[in-house]
Amino acid sequence: MAWSRFRKKRDMPEGLWVNCKRCNQTLFTKELTSNQQICQHCGYHMHQSARERLETMCDAGSFVELWGDLFTKDRLDFIDKEPYPEKLRKSASKSGLTEGAVAGTGSIKGHPVAVCSLDFAFMGGSMGTVVGEKVARTIELATEERVPAIVISCSGGARMHEGALSLMQMGKTSGAIARMHDAGGLYISVLANPTTGGVMASFAALGDIILAEPGALIGFAGPRVIRETLRTELPDGFQTAEFLLERGFIDRIVKRTDLRDDIATAIDFLWTYTDEQREKYAASGGPAETSVVAREGLEGEDAVVGGSEAAADRNPDAP
Repeated sequence: MAWSRFRKKRDMPEGLWVNCKRCNQTLFTKELTSNQQICQHCGYHMHQSARERLETMCDAGSFVELWGDLFTKDRLDFIDKEPYPEKLRKSASKSGLTEGAVAGTGSIKGHPVAVCSLDFAFMGGSMGTVVGEKVARTIELATEERVPAIVISCSGGARMHEGALSLMQMGKTSGAIARMHDAGGLYISVLANPTTGGVMASFAALGDIILAEPGALIGFAGPRVIRETLRTELPDGFQTAEFLLERGFIDRIVKRTDLRDDIATAIDFLWTYTDEQREKYAASGGPAETSVVAREGLEGEDAVVGGSEAAADRNPDAP
């Protein structure tokens, strides 16, 4: 008898398959990635990293990352189950990011933009001083360069480990958007699942156009907290993108695969570029070498606290 037939089967490599969180169908990871992390059975939008979002939304090779040298410092010596620096280290190792946001310049169907994307894989996409600084700089750069700004939010809110410093980012980012509006700029806010807390209470809700992914949880406190606080049953679909669209809070629900086209169409209708702008971005990928924002950016460990001071120097009225 051939005993080889009874040998132990080779272990299946990890990561080849994943189950959909909504319909529980087993999905081939490679196919899921090619479909931008959308379940082909039920349309559920699964987690997509910040870099994946930027790669699929921007023209191939056009995205140029800025301010990647900003790192968080533990100003409060915060410790819960473990020291805050250790939690940051673990999040960086797990996500492959140095912070919860990736920002820079790029183009969408030939339209130059400044763009920032939050990543839930890094401490729940929470907004600390570095995330707030990157969002503010993205808005400031767009205002200075006269290009549209796009921020993709995917966050649990302000980061408790930085206390009041994280809450200050709400005012800083909102102030940058107010100055952009005064200058006649265009800001497009994209809400992914979830967008909650201090992020939703500040820059995520201030777009000239607010788009949302299907089924995204959007709100300040979560449904469970609201239900327990008010001691009442909530309406079906409460705080979903569809619920908020019916009540006029967002402008449009857009599938992730259609987001690039919809943003390009909106820019076509609402924005005009000069020939110089198109040539500048086409030649260098963006204004990284000439921008005042990029020139004055601080580096290394002092970037977090110093970055806010630099923003204030650029505009004395900044919060």
